[in-house]
Amino acid sequence: MSDDGPKQVDSPDYHSVNHTAAQTCGWTANALRGEGKCYKNIFYGIESHRCIQMTPVVRCNERCIFCWRDHRGHAYELDDVEWDDPEAVVDASLELQTKLLSGFGGNDEVPRDVFEEAMEPRHVAISLDGEPSLYPYLPELIEAFHDRDITTFLVSNGTRPSVLRECDPTQLYVSVDAPERHTFDQVVRAMEDDAWETLLETLDVLAEKDETRTVLRTTLLRGENMHSPDWYAGLFQRADPDYVELKAYMHVGHSRGRLDRDTMPDHDEVVAFAEAVADHMPNHPVVKEVPASRVALLSRTEDTWIPKLKKESEFWARDPVAGD
Repeated sequence: MSDDGPKQVDSPDYHSVNHTAAQTCGWTANALRGEGKCYKNIFYGIESHRCIQMTPVVRCNERCIFCWRDHRGHAYELDDVEWDDPEAVVDASLELQTKLLSGFGGNDEVPRDVFEEAMEPRHVAISLDGEPSLYPYLPELIEAFHDRDITTFLVSNGTRPSVLRECDPTQLYVSVDAPERHTFDQVVRAMEDDAWETLLETLDVLAEKDETRTVLRTTLLRGENMHSPDWYAGLFQRADPDYVELKAYMHVGHSRGRLDRDTMPDHDEVVAFAEAVADHMPNHPVVKEVPASRVALLSRTEDTWIPKLKKESEFWARDPVAGD
């Protein structure tokens, strides 16, 4: 850790050490109690109770109107940050996760074996807050997690293609929340003038990835960016992704102060839009959907579960029935 010792990051709602932050996802709590799992379990086999949700930097260079986070004072300048090394970030993530879940050990609704599994995380979602590619040692951080037999989902806004080119997570998500520049400016509200151009460059970087599974993720907002499915398809095909996720905006958090509730499309609208996009992507049909999460998946293969690492347990072994 830095010589100054533990410090709070920008958001007081997160459990944090210096610039590393973690927070328990609602699906983690649900999975511990046997009350359902994240749609990523249905799509990719992720065991929600064994998943860390963290970020190596709580700063972002975009101000998306659909983001649940508070944009006020959410700086993205990094000159004042003393960066911890990747091993320290992994250690902090594991320690924070243990603290976050420790209370479930005495919960009668949580089976003991499930709790003990949760104490040994097998997956990390680098997606809590901020833009992780702003962390200068992101490729090394991913490798550090892999060295501990923890699979990685990296979620990025695509503004640092040179960093993403060097990253090889288990699965790499890039957000594509507009089909063209005008809508991008209205919805994403990037802090950097070249954000659209760097996103396009990132799509080219994804097309070069051979070993890393790639996903394009679009958050759909009724009346804002749910148009031009053929243009979306063109962008998606430029990246040649393994998967495309189309998911409804959810009217939660600070986004409620920016958008009306009717901006949130229902599941049928999401599926209809996904099918409209798929009409222009014959190699990527809609293969799965989860109504509870209002999300649909386009894929070039129905076998979507993530590959094993060295010590992965048996629940990674098979693909669930589509739509379960």
